[in-house]
Amino acid sequence: MDYLLDRSVTCISVLDISAAALARAQQRLGPRQAQVRWIEADVTGEWTVPRVDIWHDRAVFHFLTDPEDRVRYRERLFQGLRPGGSAVIATFGPHGPLTCSGLRTARYAPEQLAAELGGAFRLRETVRELHPTPSGRTQEFWYCRFTLEW
Repeated sequence: MDYLLDRSVTCISVLDISAAALARAQQRLGPRQAQVRWIEADVTGEWTVPRVDIWHDRAVFHFLTDPEDRVRYRERLFQGLRPGGSAVIATFGPHGPLTCSGLRTARYAPEQLAAELGGAFRLRETVRELHPTPSGRTQEFWYCRFTLEW
């Protein structure tokens, strides 16, 4: 977010289910927090933003283990991303953990994530990351960039 603000991006929205997480981010930004639209909500719930050029999800989608939650996520993504826009979604890869922070996870190879999102989203690029945890373990992540094609 700081990177975007430093480059004079003017339409930034941050969504988190945790009021405490939003408050920490706002405090860290200080006066610059006024340049961001803050949304406390579940990503699968009811909320709106103007259509965006870039949707960035780092490590939310893999917590959506209920198929109905993934349907609602896709609906929000489809409604929130402008045609031609990019969605960058990071999920645990096939060798990632089955649980994280006490929650079950789903794991995806890039092609599996593309199939989960559906035909309106075209997979453009992927990056694999082996993320070191504070406990010294490694978690496999895939960052995938999709474009909304219609």
